[in-house]
Amino acid sequence: MLSLLSGFVAELRAAGIPVSLTEHLDAAEAMTHVPLEDRDALKYTLGAALVKSSTHWRAYETTFEIYFALRGSEYKIEDEPPTGGSDGSEEAGEPSPSGQGGQGGAGQGGSGSNQLSAAELAEMLYKALLSADAGAMTAAARQAVSRYAGMEAGRPVGGTYYLYRTLRNLDLDKVLARLLEEARSAGGSGGSGGPGSGDGGDGESGSGASTSLTPLEERLLTDEFQSRIDALKEEIENEIRRRLVADRGAEVLAKSVRKPLPEDIDVMHATRDELVALRKSLQPLSRKLAVRLARKRRHGRRGPLDFRATVRHSLSTGGVPVDVKFRYPRPAKPEIIVIADISGSVASFARFTLHLVHAISTQFSKVRSFVFIDGIDEVTRFFEGVDDPAEAVQRINTEADVVWVDGHSDYGHALMVFWEKWGEEISPRSSILLLGDARNNYHASQSWVVKEMAARARHVYWLNPEPRSYWDSGDSIVGEYGAFCDDVVECRTLRQLERFVGELA
Repeated sequence: MLSLLSGFVAELRAAGIPVSLTEHLDAAEAMTHVPLEDRDALKYTLGAALVKSSTHWRAYETTFEIYFALRGSEYKIEDEPPTGGSDGSEEAGEPSPSGQGGQGGAGQGGSGSNQLSAAELAEMLYKALLSADAGAMTAAARQAVSRYAGMEAGRPVGGTYYLYRTLRNLDLDKVLARLLEEARSAGGSGGSGGPGSGDGGDGESGSGASTSLTPLEERLLTDEFQSRIDALKEEIENEIRRRLVADRGAEVLAKSVRKPLPEDIDVMHATRDELVALRKSLQPLSRKLAVRLARKRRHGRRGPLDFRATVRHSLSTGGVPVDVKFRYPRPAKPEIIVIADISGSVASFARFTLHLVHAISTQFSKVRSFVFIDGIDEVTRFFEGVDDPAEAVQRINTEADVVWVDGHSDYGHALMVFWEKWGEEISPRSSILLLGDARNNYHASQSWVVKEMAARARHVYWLNPEPRSYWDSGDSIVGEYGAFCDDVVECRTLRQLERFVGELA
């Protein structure tokens, strides 16, 4: 068990979750106080010792399910063609026109004589969802994977593929419609032991009368049955994972399904689910960063020796300078000017940067925001009096005047307009953040504007969401602008953005 825990901790570290040696030892000690057969208790006990951020919980949970998956002969993958077809092709397991899912007789296929037919499995699944019986859903999930996933020993296919094949054949949308119809006919009772549970779930209520539901009851029923279906999907995914672990081993499977933590997701190429995770991570990140910046400013390094103050205080000790005095620096809060490209290629990056900068705006004396495509507009007004920066970003997307000609990026024109309208407002306290990939569609760069900004401002930084290897390729001219910046930073993830903003103040 200790070797299993060591492999588990190593995988957590490889996934990006920080686990110290002390936390590893704490987890080993905690395991002696919980029954190992209680997987939920074990998961949450180890999580308390190893996970320090709620944003890391999903990655932790996935890794736990892999390393502590049930192992045994019942999860052995038979090296036979998929049950649903005779040739083992990609389409094996497809339902036949008659709805029997290929070879539909009970006892046919590679999982033994106790395998259910497609019709029997569908009825078993329906009854399990109708009664919310967790044990029945687990059994149905196991039967569904055996019949439809088509898993073969040693085949290098990921769990997502097997999950897709299983769910496609189950047609859960049709099951949901049947559940709702049964609930409507029985007057809206959808819980355990509800409609149809006493008569085999044949779609007829006890009284045979149909009762109309209010819109609220309809919504509640839909949500209830959908939650049961989501639980079934999770159980099917867990069953597939257990079989893959039994076949390939935990280490190999964990490496193949490893996903980046929210702070390491590439904002430019994030999926919809990943963007949701990023948004959830922004608020705690901004709070942590604001506290860090305030502490950094409060506990600045000691300044030079204050000779006069030292001598004055030494009079109380007979001229002996026991209490040495220093001139402590009083760091001023910088003024931030954000100039962001919000064209389609970098819109996600600009949105998250604006969100984070304004979420910690209390640590800066002033924050002014400008967005552009080929025209430029100041959008500071959208953030005034707004508690959630996401609301301001939403208004920016719909109300900002950022199109001049054709709505294609023109950095040169946008920077020129900025300089003409607002250039004189740049002061030695200003730190300018230029956000964008500098892909200028072969327009004139007008890089002299950045040079003039650098002459007036305290600092000029360029944050580029593209990988460094892509810079100055094609229509990218980041090198022309970077020549006049204090630094050009690759900033594709929240972790990189957090590191940069932390150093900025």
